[in-house]
Amino acid sequence: MSTPPNTADDVTATVREERQPSERLTAWLASLVRNREYGQLAELRRPRVRGNAHIRAGWFDPEQREVYEQVAFLFAVYHRGQSKPSYGYGSLGDAARRIGSGAGRGPDDPGASRLIDRIVSSRRIPWRHLQHAVARLRACDQPPPSWARLADDLGRWNDRRARIAYEWAVDFHTPPGRSGSTSSSDKTAGTAAAHATTEKDTTT
Repeated sequence: MSTPPNTADDVTATVREERQPSERLTAWLASLVRNREYGQLAELRRPRVRGNAHIRAGWFDPEQREVYEQVAFLFAVYHRGQSKPSYGYGSLGDAARRIGSGAGRGPDDPGASRLIDRIVSSRRIPWRHLQHAVARLRACDQPPPSWARLADDLGRWNDRRARIAYEWAVDFHTPPGRSGSTSSSDKTAGTAAAHATTEKDTTT
């Protein structure tokens, strides 16, 4: 029988252990923005130069090291010049619905439609197109996808049973208010925000 935690530090440690690797990755990345760790964020934006920040990102799930490093890169791209972290929400397909302008967003924006078509038709993880999607969301001042869900989805990109690309396409074309695609990792925004104050020491 396990002994229940006796102190606030014990509770914090237990919460961290119970959270999914993708959620812990997101919490760490958010702490870099909150703590103004601009050097590490800039390092993450240089994907071809593997530094300590990339290595740290990969530690959260060694079996998905490349995915985690690349999601950290996308996070850093989105948060360039930002002082507050955005945990995002929904899948990449949901987020792509937010791309556009007053003239139309998502399926009503030709650029967004072409972009999602390129993404979901790719057999390999389409990193370049994903970077473009994140850059478009940033330019449109729209929330990103849930970073935790993005990491989870990309980790299963080649799992035919998961059908990630198909689910993203469905999310993109489903009218607002009718999407049922939420997953446990979409709760990261609320979970991470609730535990934000416990993550200040994650960079040590």
